[in-house]
Amino acid sequence: MSEHPTGRRPDRAGSLYAMSRRALADAALRAPKEPPRRLTPDRRWVRWLGQSLLLAMAVGFVGGSIAIPLILYAPPPRPVVASLLAVSQAAPLALAWRWPLVAWRISASGMLAGALLLREAYFWPWPVTSWLAFVVICFFVALGYERSVAAGVGALTAGGLLVPAVAVAGMPDWFGLILAGIVVLALSFGDAVGGRYAAELSLAEQEALRRQDLARQARLEERARIARELHDVVAHHMSVIAMQAEAAPYKIPDLPEAAKDTFALVRDAAREALTETRRVVGLLRAEDDDAERRPQPGLERLEDLVAGARQAGLTVDAVIVGVPRPVAAGVDLSAYRIVQESLSNAARHAPGSHVRVEVAYRSDALAVTVTDDGPRTAPAEPGGGHGLVGMRERVAMLGGALSAGPVEPAGWRVAATLPYGNE
Repeated sequence: MSEHPTGRRPDRAGSLYAMSRRALADAALRAPKEPPRRLTPDRRWVRWLGQSLLLAMAVGFVGGSIAIPLILYAPPPRPVVASLLAVSQAAPLALAWRWPLVAWRISASGMLAGALLLREAYFWPWPVTSWLAFVVICFFVALGYERSVAAGVGALTAGGLLVPAVAVAGMPDWFGLILAGIVVLALSFGDAVGGRYAAELSLAEQEALRRQDLARQARLEERARIARELHDVVAHHMSVIAMQAEAAPYKIPDLPEAAKDTFALVRDAAREALTETRRVVGLLRAEDDDAERRPQPGLERLEDLVAGARQAGLTVDAVIVGVPRPVAAGVDLSAYRIVQESLSNAARHAPGSHVRVEVAYRSDALAVTVTDDGPRTAPAEPGGGHGLVGMRERVAMLGGALSAGPVEPAGWRVAATLPYGNE
């Protein structure tokens, strides 16, 4: 047997005693009124239905708890006493939906009062309707609270309610054991249902957090990819600036010294900016990013995308609207990526569909629209990805607009507007 760090063996009996004492104190006094488990359904009509059902049961049980002692008990209690006991024993059932522990404390107090006031008046000191209400309340206590509280409720019910009923009210021992078993079953069932529901809620919350983390990771990865691609574009232009500034004094004869100094400043600033950009963006590059170091694609490779989509089983029509014009490298690359991702999504989620790709050169912006008419066969990948996240990041970077959603009667449309900006 292992030794305690102090050299003494752990006092298991003392630990068990402390746990039992805490459980009893929680059940009787310390546990919060509101159950810590969130077990109320989100739908309002379900909550109203459950509360209305408990209220109706409480009213019926109170009526039965008044009538049964007046009819069966000998001698019968006074109507006022029977009414007060019935209200204290069965009426708390109406509170069990929201405040189960408060309901149990009130009902248990009424049951104990009934055992003391109606002793030896009948086979057992409580009307059956009061006991049914009490058992339902025990179920809700175990449903909404931790297992230690439910254990404390069971112990107090057995020791503080059933034992006095046997010792004082004359209830048979064997019947007290049956009632104790009923309480244990109600508490066990409530604990099992509450534990399962709490576990489902926890799993749902974890899944929601996981989806948020995946979406956040996808955004970060897409932003890093955009940064790497923009680096290639910016690096090209900065290199041109540096070379032109370097060559200007040799291409322009009799250039004033002030102009030469200006060109030197431009050259040095361009080189420094290019060095810093490469250093920062280099941190974003993985070791296997060689493919992304190649020249970035643009809409001049639109036909390659269409051909690849057709090989994937799609029927694709590509339409150019307006007169093609040179656009900024970032706009050209983003338009290409949006068409690429849209065709990839159509191949996964709408296999066999007819897809229309439209690239419209408007006066102030480039408009890209990809529309499919729905799957012809069951999608091979029914789950959702994060392709739209990357599209939105690209469009937001350029100050454009993106809309994506289903179309009638079937299909999906992605529409992006990319301002030309300063080309």
